[in-house]
Amino acid sequence: MKNIFKEKNQSSFQKKLNWEDVQHEMKKKFGKDIYDSWLKKIEFIDEFSNYILISVSTRFIRDWITSRYLDQILNIVQSYKREINRIEFTIKDKINNGNEIKDINDKEEFSDRNVSFIRDSFLQYNRFDPNKNFQNFILGSSNKLAYEASKKVTQDLAHYNPLYLYGGVGMGKTHLLNAIGLSLKQKKKVMFISAERFMYQFVKSIKSNEMVKFKDYFRNTDILLIDDIQFMNGKEAMQEEFFHTFNALIDKQSQIIVSADRPPNKLSRIQERIKSRFSGGLVVDVQNSDFELRYNIVKAKTVELKLFHSSQINISEEIQKFICSEITSSIRELEGALNRIVTFSKIYNKTPSLSETKIILKDLLNLSENRVTIDVIQSIVCKFFKISKNEMLSARRSRYLVRPRQTAIYLAKLLTSKSLPEIGRSFSNRDHTTVIHSVKTIEKLRQEDKELNSNIDNLKNKILYNKVNEI
Repeated sequence: MKNIFKEKNQSSFQKKLNWEDVQHEMKKKFGKDIYDSWLKKIEFIDEFSNYILISVSTRFIRDWITSRYLDQILNIVQSYKREINRIEFTIKDKINNGNEIKDINDKEEFSDRNVSFIRDSFLQYNRFDPNKNFQNFILGSSNKLAYEASKKVTQDLAHYNPLYLYGGVGMGKTHLLNAIGLSLKQKKKVMFISAERFMYQFVKSIKSNEMVKFKDYFRNTDILLIDDIQFMNGKEAMQEEFFHTFNALIDKQSQIIVSADRPPNKLSRIQERIKSRFSGGLVVDVQNSDFELRYNIVKAKTVELKLFHSSQINISEEIQKFICSEITSSIRELEGALNRIVTFSKIYNKTPSLSETKIILKDLLNLSENRVTIDVIQSIVCKFFKISKNEMLSARRSRYLVRPRQTAIYLAKLLTSKSLPEIGRSFSNRDHTTVIHSVKTIEKLRQEDKELNSNIDNLKNKILYNKVNEI
């Protein structure tokens, strides 16, 4: 049995990674629920020259963490120790009393009998929600173009190819992809899959030596719908396969529809040639919803909930307008707010008042009020210091630019849950060490300069309440 402890970092004088710090950052990044459910029980085994070894209890947990959280965990690890460029797993029961760990690349671990690629297994992920169709998609000025482009695709295949839909969480992108699939699945061979699931199936096919089946399945479809393409970031092998699949489908005039949380040119760690292919089709922004759209959605959902519960559930117009005014970031949060109000009505057999609604939705309202983005921070800081955002993000090191830049970086670290590498990328791909230096510099200056300290407190309050126009 191969003992991978022999690869242990020879530079023992270097500072070891503090896993408790990583755990603390993971909890901040992913939230308590995800952390407690999936990440809390990760055990740190050892650190080697350029990677760390961690342990989980089952293969299922390993695969789940790998597909959903591994890239972000690696970013956190690298914010503390740049030399680490990968994370490897072992299963707890593989650790024996002699402190020997079975290599994760051991053939037994990856044998065909343990991991199999079954063509039909795609079908369980290729299901369409009948409730997400074009008929019940609520139209507004912010999503009309995306809706019309999606409808056009169902009527005239390859008219817009690829069709690239992007926008924030809960804006209706998945609904539109599902609606396209529903409209075409009786006439065409349709494949609807998330980028995350595409990656999972890709890895399974490699492990089971069945890449030919994988390629045949995806390259012989008529319509390929891929949700959340941004999850392919940094996965070079998968991007390579997707690129060739993309070209094969375009060549045979199959339709490709992709969704993401940002435009093609803003996708990080995605091959330039893939971004170029996306940009060559129709790129449509599913914009944040306005009040009218949110109100129409809430009214429609209220009717649905009344029908579903077969009861006299009453959500007043005042309450409907209130939640539409206060919860603006996501349609899903609006739906969640309605579900809470309905649950309250059923349990207490009464219609909640506005004051009771505020208590019921207290955490959602706080999230809405205090949501901070790096873009907002940059805008407010630039306006305060009377510089342009282009100047702030430039490579220039003039004193009148350095201090505002450091201040914005400091506030981004203070007021958001972004990791150091993520913050650095938002400031023209600056290194995470630059972020650390900026944070430490401002922390020191706050202690020494009362005026600067007061200015930062002032900026912090304006950022928290997004008062960019009050500077």
